[in-house]
Amino acid sequence: MAATRVAVTGGVASGKSAVTAAFEALGASVVDADIAAREVVAPGQPALAGIAARFGSESLLPDGQLDRAAMRRRVFADPTAKADLEALLHPPIRAWLQAACDAATGPYVVVAIPLLAEGGGRARYPWLDRILVVDVPQAVQTARLMARDGMDPDLARRMVAAQASRAERLAIADDVIVNDGTLADLEAAVGRLHPRYLALAEALRA
Repeated sequence: MAATRVAVTGGVASGKSAVTAAFEALGASVVDADIAAREVVAPGQPALAGIAARFGSESLLPDGQLDRAAMRRRVFADPTAKADLEALLHPPIRAWLQAACDAATGPYVVVAIPLLAEGGGRARYPWLDRILVVDVPQAVQTARLMARDGMDPDLARRMVAAQASRAERLAIADDVIVNDGTLADLEAAVGRLHPRYLALAEALRA
């Protein structure tokens, strides 16, 4: 079992996937909340039944899978629906992530949790040892969304604004990587944190 658990979080288009890939290349195990979010709404899972009960059959595709596009449209336009969906999803996602971390090998495990600040931070994830925030200016996020997904500027800005603020994410951070440069810069920053996390793992094992 990995001795140290490091959460990686950040806003949309901040570079979280590149950060976790860099840690994985250095030998860390990686657990991903996006995978957890898919697993807990698979057909037959209690969370999917709860979503169908709350939002009706229009939340499901004809084959019984979650209609993700329909749910995204609904919660984007309705804060109450968003809160209800999160209440159904966050507890099983947290449980899935903790179980995956318990099973992880290697000196430390990196847990990608995009909505960590929105989901209660350390209070909801007391089993985390460190929180690493990938920080990026909002203007850079907006530009990346436009380039990556072909979004118009207004939608990109609204997507950024719908998430926790930079200040809210930084308030829960133990470590910060500012990702406003090149991929090489980002990988170098990960390389500087890697020995720190190895040392923490050794200390926890001692």
